Amino acid sequence: MSSIAASGALVLRSAEPVALGARSSFAELPRRALSAAVIAPPALAAVWLGGYWLLALILPVAILMGMEWARLVGYGSHPWLVRALAIAAPQPVLALLIGGWPIAMLHLLLLAGALFALVGALDRDGSKQSGLWYAAGLPALGLPLLCLIWLRAQEPDGAETVLWLVALVIATDIGAYFAGRLIGGPKLMPRISPKKTWAGLVGGMAAAACIGALATTLVAGGEGRAPVMAVALLSALLAVVAQTGDLAESAVKRNFNVKDSGTLIPGHGGLFDRLDGFLITLPALALLVALTGMSVLQWQ
Repeated sequence: MSSIAASGALVLRSAEPVALGARSSFAELPRRALSAAVIAPPALAAVWLGGYWLLALILPVAILMGMEWARLVGYGSHPWLVRALAIAAPQPVLALLIGGWPIAMLHLLLLAGALFALVGALDRDGSKQSGLWYAAGLPALGLPLLCLIWLRAQEPDGAETVLWLVALVIATDIGAYFAGRLIGGPKLMPRISPKKTWAGLVGGMAAAACIGALATTLVAGGEGRAPVMAVALLSALLAVVAQTGDLAESAVKRNFNVKDSGTLIPGHGGLFDRLDGFLITLPALALLVALTGMSVLQWQ
């Protein structure tokens, strides 16, 4: 009798996720939407206004993300190492403002080396590999922020270009979220991120393409100069890049057995969880703009 009861309990436990699956698929949506509604307006305003407003957004974000990275890679119990990365994270941005790109890049590399040496001095029991992970947080965070400042400073459409990228990454997340849960199907990379599906990737690409077409039409002002289809295709490709950044962060979290990078944003986790798509798309877009010599939204 006890074996029958145990078997029944096992069946009930096994069936419970299936029964709750449909209801829980969108359980986080209200919190995610509310968090986005609170965070997005000031962030978008800072990008549009640029200058000190953008700096006032970037510097605290850099500090908080530096703290998150130190905890993510296993140094949450080392307060000095958490503080050191938090202090170092915004410094490449300040170096860019003071001395330009050569000084900023040199400063970033020297700081990364200093952080690696600091791990060896303060955490003698830590492995060399974990020290490399810790130091890698600075370029992983610093380079995208430097690219953000550079893209915003481009004329004539620096603000529009950055806002297009922001809308593109957000649309990718939304499209992937809904397509993945409504359609489901084969997993994209189950060992790294069990929830991501191929349907979600395609949904994210489609949503990003729509954003690209809309942004190009608006910036062109009806003059017919902007190649809508070309920018829509580029937007879809950048959606893949954004998803790659998401998967890369998932791989780091899985490597360190961490669910979220932090708890700062309800429904999203930490800043890295929310901004992971920008960590690769910002450098990729900056490289593209540098190679073409013009804003993507004004291609002819």
